[in-house]
Amino acid sequence: MFTGLVLGTGRITARRSGRDETELTVEPDFEWDEPLVVGESVAVSGVCLTVTTLQGPKSFTAYASSETLKVTTLARENLVNLERALKLSERLGGHLVSGHVDALGRLESQTARGKSLKCIFSFPRELAPYIVPKGSIAVDGVSLTVNEVTIDRMTINIIPQTSSVTTLSGLKPGQQVNLETDILGRYVKRLLEFGLKPAANEPSSGLTIEELILNGF
Repeated sequence: MFTGLVLGTGRITARRSGRDETELTVEPDFEWDEPLVVGESVAVSGVCLTVTTLQGPKSFTAYASSETLKVTTLARENLVNLERALKLSERLGGHLVSGHVDALGRLESQTARGKSLKCIFSFPRELAPYIVPKGSIAVDGVSLTVNEVTIDRMTINIIPQTSSVTTLSGLKPGQQVNLETDILGRYVKRLLEFGLKPAANEPSSGLTIEELILNGF
C-alpha cells in the first residue's frame, strides 16, 4: 500500500521487452531515505512494481506485464513519480493507494490560479460512481482532492509543493495519466451490488449499481 505522497521524480531509462512482460530500469532524481532492497514495492507513476535487481545506490529494475503496459502510461512516458510502500509506523498524509490503476485519464486543460494550477481531467464514464467532490483520487500516483466532478470530468487544484516534487506541472493538454480511485469506494460498490439484490419474491428496481449511486439511491 501507498499514500500518494510522492518522494520525487525519476526516469525510465531502459525498456527490455519479452514475450509477456517488459523489464523497466528506473533511475530516481533523488537519494532514497534508506537503501532499496530486492523484493520491495515501489509505485512508479501510481503503478505498484516489485524491485527485481538494484543498479547502483539509486536505480532499480522491475517487470511490468503486458496487461499493465496496456492500461497505464508506463509503455510511453519516461518521466515518472516515485513512492516507496507505506510503513505502518508512518503518518498517512494522503490516502490509501494500492498501486492498481483503474484506467487512463487525460489532461484537458491546465490554468494558473495564483501559485497553484487548476487542472481539468477527463476519465472513462465507468469511473464516475467512484469519484466524488472533496474525495481523493491518485493521478499518476499523486494523492489529490477532487474539487468538482461531472459524469466524465473532474477539476483538481495542484498546490506549488505538489508541482515541485511531481511530474504533474509538466503535463500538457491531451497527455494521458494513470488514475486510481479511492479503494474504499470500490469496496462499498461491491458490497452494495450484493446488498441491493432483491429477494426471490421481490421485484428488481431495474437500475444498475452505477445508476443507483449517481442518483443518490
